[in-house]
Amino acid sequence: MPYRWQLSTGEVSSYLEASYSYWHIQSQDRAGLSQLSQVALVPVLRYRPDDGASPWFVEAGIGLTATSSVYRTRQKSFSTSFNFGTHLAVGRSFGERGQHEVSLRLEHFSNAGIKHPNPGENFIQVRYARRF
Repeated sequence: MPYRWQLSTGEVSSYLEASYSYWHIQSQDRAGLSQLSQVALVPVLRYRPDDGASPWFVEAGIGLTATSSVYRTRQKSFSTSFNFGTHLAVGRSFGERGQHEVSLRLEHFSNAGIKHPNPGENFIQVRYARRF
């Protein structure tokens, strides 16, 4: 169940994101497998200005991820298939009930130094989401 708090002239809310991702590793960067799957569970805090009525938002999340195999390219190699995922995003909701949203998101995955090497990987995404 999401929570909501007033913060200055805006509103902070929370939600839990469960996701599945498919990573394709370009053949020239590949060191072994050329794809892997990732599942993630990430608690997220979202801020909306204008007492929460604005269609614009910023958000941040940190949670757990697991991949089907250890991520390896010619340039870097993770040491675990268990990692942490963090993200920062800015976006806008639209639609009659605000059920659609588009966001620009920076994501980082690493094992937080639990085991070495821990090179991490960053992604910039343009995301579309729809609430049902």
